[in-house]
Amino acid sequence: MSAATSPRVLVVDDSGSFRVVVKVALQRWGYEVDEAASAEEACTLLDGRPLDLIVCDLNMPGMNGLAFVRHLRASGHTGVPVMMLTTEASERHPAHTELAIAAWITKPFSPSQLIEAVQRVCPL
Repeated sequence: MSAATSPRVLVVDDSGSFRVVVKVALQRWGYEVDEAASAEEACTLLDGRPLDLIVCDLNMPGMNGLAFVRHLRASGHTGVPVMMLTTEASERHPAHTELAIAAWITKPFSPSQLIEAVQRVCPL
């Protein structure tokens, strides 16, 4: 990321309302945001565009968040930090270390909680 550009974040969640909450919060703080309604759609967005962060739902129909991160890592995107959104209370999923998940955010969350976590992983 150069000094003249904002960090680019990809938000992957099957819930349109959660995508809107995340997108609006991130855009207000100056992040550029792309959206995907599924992990499969997100895979099509991994087209060489630089990404600074991926915020991904854990539980989605079809390919879940962990399968998406496995695909992401296998396709060469090893340096892109990923934050998982989940309704599960545990922050230490067995795949946390294996997939280099940067953070877990438990739903529901406030926009301020989201921004605080994002800024720790991907500061402006």
